Amino acid sequence: MSFISFSVVGFGRIGQRHAKIIHEHPQCMLRSVCDVEPKHFDRCQQLGLPKVNKYHNLDTFLAAEQTSGQCSDVVTIATPNGFHASYAVKLLRSGYHVVIEKPMGIKSAECEEVLIAEKETGKHVFVVKQNRYSPPSVWLKEMVAIGRLGDILMVQTNCYWNRDQRYYSTSPWRGSLDQDGGVLYTQFSHFVDLIYWVFGDIQQPKSIIRNYTHHDLKDFDDSGFIQFEFVSGGIGSINYSTSCWDTNMESSITVMGTKGCVKIGGQYMNKVEYCHVENYELPELAPTNPPNDYGPYKGSAANHHYVFQNVIDVLIGQTEITATAFEGLKVVQMIERIYDAAR
Repeated sequence: MSFISFSVVGFGRIGQRHAKIIHEHPQCMLRSVCDVEPKHFDRCQQLGLPKVNKYHNLDTFLAAEQTSGQCSDVVTIATPNGFHASYAVKLLRSGYHVVIEKPMGIKSAECEEVLIAEKETGKHVFVVKQNRYSPPSVWLKEMVAIGRLGDILMVQTNCYWNRDQRYYSTSPWRGSLDQDGGVLYTQFSHFVDLIYWVFGDIQQPKSIIRNYTHHDLKDFDDSGFIQFEFVSGGIGSINYSTSCWDTNMESSITVMGTKGCVKIGGQYMNKVEYCHVENYELPELAPTNPPNDYGPYKGSAANHHYVFQNVIDVLIGQTEITATAFEGLKVVQMIERIYDAAR
């Protein structure tokens, strides 16, 4: 069996999860990890990782790989958001396929540079949108795609989470406008992606954005109401907040169509809460994976292993990319327009 070799740039919590999944996959080999914080490398032994090369910045990593003549096939980017796009461009032009954690970037112009580099180099870009793999999301995508709900009239998305000082005190980049971007980029970009993936692009957004409980974060938001029209027809909304006390409350999508109504809900959009559709009986769906557990707070479903399986399947020519660079760009454009409407 031929192995696909990986390196991980950004070795915080998410990067460590990437590394562990890569190490445990029978078709993968973890070659190296890279992070500006040397203390993060202490986790290698706890994670059961093999002896790997360790680098403290991207340029050192690139120079060492090119000198050795043993370059990784794929580099995953799990740095603070503000570095995602620029690192992707540099890595693509250095000959690597890249996996980019969400969001693809925090400015659409820099995301467009990633698309240009992908096209010019012939390398692949995989954007992490792991909520697409959850059974309720797959089910909703199919229901809409085949027209089971009829014409889509209204879509309401609610995301009510907790991100208090326990979260923002762990890393200096969190809550910064230039490296974090805002909660729609960091906490809720997965749900903006689901809106785009299932229902398509939006137009004419109207937004009210506020910061209620994170006053020490300058020019930042924690709550908002957004209304918009879908290009394909129908209206939609996103209501979000990271000001819930103590723990996450809800992530849900409610859809009203001319032939039925459905709601995916739970803390992490992990179950079908309502389904009343013409001439249709809800089948039993596979269980959704539990959320990523980060101690005092939790994130979206632990589906990263599906992302890496998709990388492998694409590189050996068995399938297509689940979440493309173009789709990553579209999500960033939607978030930009939402924030611009609030200003």
